[in-house]
Amino acid sequence: MPIHWIVESRRKLVTVVAEGDVGKADVEAYLAMIDGANLSEWRKLFDARKGRPVLTQQDVNDLGARIRAAAVAREVGPFAFVKPEMETPELLRLLGFFAAAKRPMRVFQTIGPAQKWIATVPC
Repeated sequence: MPIHWIVESRRKLVTVVAEGDVGKADVEAYLAMIDGANLSEWRKLFDARKGRPVLTQQDVNDLGARIRAAAVAREVGPFAFVKPEMETPELLRLLGFFAAAKRPMRVFQTIGPAQKWIATVPC
């Protein structure tokens, strides 16, 4: 699986790592895990440095609708995203859907500053 995660209950932190091709089904699995485990309000650190986004415009639209609906239905926690080497217009648009939620969010080039920031943001 190109996306795996670690849930740290003491820190209320979900660390997600993407490696290889990441498609719609992979992002949906991540979102389902967050919803199913009731982790929406927790901090999330998404490390996509080794991931390659493989998303169509329709994939982004479908995922965006799901992300918007979740943000309306419940509180969502802080989100730090570390960009992959390969950025696509689809990935940037998907990040826009994540950013539209009422929560602290930042995009980073490297992991160190992302880890420091997400550790300091209350959830």
